Amino acid sequence: QVQLVESGGGLVQAGGSLRLSCAASGGTFSNYAMGWFRQALGKEREFEAAISRSGGSTSYADSVKGRFTLSRDNAKNTVYLQMNSLKPEDTAVYYCAARWTRSGSYYYTQRDYAYWGQGTQVTVSS
Repeated sequence: QVQLVESGGGLVQAGGSLRLSCAASGGTFSNYAMGWFRQALGKEREFEAAISRSGGSTSYADSVKGRFTLSRDNAKNTVYLQMNSLKPEDTAVYYCAARWTRSGSYYYTQRDYAYWGQGTQVTVSS
């Protein structure tokens, strides 16, 4: 069973950047597809980005495409979400998620993921 710990959240001005990290332990990291979701206050959790086991394939929500970049370092058991050109509407709690898989796919929906981190708050001021 894998445990996930997010870090890197904080307060940033609009137009600024943050890099979120998600460190995994307790499993063979390269066997897990990873995803990031976010939940704004009063809203449902929504998909933001996903990456395959190897890191060779990624997918992004339209709202963050071109601004966010997801990458992973399997040697460090960590996935990174680089967030640029941040907007106030990006304010949310960001969650990292993992899914054990043998395939090279990435996954979009919450039900695809069995393991979740505790979340990290990102606040973008205008």
